[in-house]
Amino acid sequence: MEKILVVDDERGLREVMSIMLKRAGYAVTEASDGEEAIGHVGKEIFDLVITDLRMPKADGMAVLKAVKSTSPETVVLVITAFATADSAVDAMKQGAYDYLTKPFQVDEVQLIIRNALEKRRLSTENILLKREMASQSSFAQLVGQSEGMQKVFDVVRKVADAKSNVLICGESGTGKELVARAIHYNSARSPMPFVAVNCSAVPETLLESELFGHMKGSFTGAMANKAGLFEVANGGTIFLDEIGDTTPTIQVKLLRVIQEREFRRVGGTQDVKVDVRIVAATNKNLEKAVADGSFREDLYYRLDVIPIRLPPLRLRTGDIPLLVKHFLEKFSQDGGKAVPVLTSEAMHVLLGHEWRGNVRELENLMERVVTFSSGTPVSDDDIRGWLHRVLSPQQQGVPTDLPEDGLDLEGLINGIEKNLLLKALERTMWVKKKAARLLKLNTRSFRYRLEKYAIKGGRD
Repeated sequence: MEKILVVDDERGLREVMSIMLKRAGYAVTEASDGEEAIGHVGKEIFDLVITDLRMPKADGMAVLKAVKSTSPETVVLVITAFATADSAVDAMKQGAYDYLTKPFQVDEVQLIIRNALEKRRLSTENILLKREMASQSSFAQLVGQSEGMQKVFDVVRKVADAKSNVLICGESGTGKELVARAIHYNSARSPMPFVAVNCSAVPETLLESELFGHMKGSFTGAMANKAGLFEVANGGTIFLDEIGDTTPTIQVKLLRVIQEREFRRVGGTQDVKVDVRIVAATNKNLEKAVADGSFREDLYYRLDVIPIRLPPLRLRTGDIPLLVKHFLEKFSQDGGKAVPVLTSEAMHVLLGHEWRGNVRELENLMERVVTFSSGTPVSDDDIRGWLHRVLSPQQQGVPTDLPEDGLDLEGLINGIEKNLLLKALERTMWVKKKAARLLKLNTRSFRYRLEKYAIKGGRD
């Protein structure tokens, strides 16, 4: 329900406006002067403010400035019985949507209000909707003919229009967000926003504000009222990725949203109602997390109404040729290049790889293939090089016996060491501390070796 603040020192006009708006289905708050209105604006976000220009304590221009400083997306309609060209121009410059003179026709005001609220909806949703609708094409981004993926497709089709929450489980890189998008865009909610948030990527101190919004002055740096992602997703779907990494405090607040369909902004005193479908995802074992007390049991069962388990790529290797074709065509089209051709030996290497990074790792590899492709068929050696695989001694050129003419022992050892470093980085998704632990090296020794072999990239 959209919220409107009516500000006028004439009690009769204020009450008439309020009755008219309530009958039209709006939630209405009244203020008898500018000072009272500014107080409301500081505590709550309104979709529309209708304010008289001349009032005691604080005039309509002060109300307009207060609204735009705390909630720029709120639409303001200025009305007055003392219209002048200068005041009209000034109001429009300060961000007023329209300027009306008293007396006015009720039908005229109703039309302007509908248009103003439509502008508000478009300004908050249009950019998001365009971006999401441009990328949507139902199952187009989900590729796979394996039995495991066909089961996933079947579940998505069956539950798309349900109101139940969904929990998608699977290893990192298996395509959990793509499944969430497929659920949204195959549902009746598809015209409304799809909002994705990675819960592990936002610090706890900011995640609450990100999800639920905040009021001006509620914490250092809160310079204006801000709507949270649950409000942005109203009517649509919110995708909570890495839900298993949320703290107990956030889990309690999420539980309230699920149960009551309402929440409070940080620093706010008013409950905000929302109609949002929640799709959550995790790469963790939430049942184990519940058992060890790191995840709330009641929240787990609220989220796990419809479970979807995504199989890792190593358990659906039959989909690899389809995925390779899909990604090669995608990146070639994006880069304006010819689609590379892989030899059968190259495909054999792909089919035998561990794919600890799953589909994301394969996608990144195919982007490298397209980037470095020279027009000749991509060989198995090319693929091994781009994969940073640790090769067998024979593949590394390590002899099973000492050649008569000798060998470059130092160069041979360096080659093996470099490949082991690269393999450790690949296995840990290029997190340096984890890779160092995997090789039983301290951080200093590991960094020294990275510099020695000019291995760049990754994160600490």
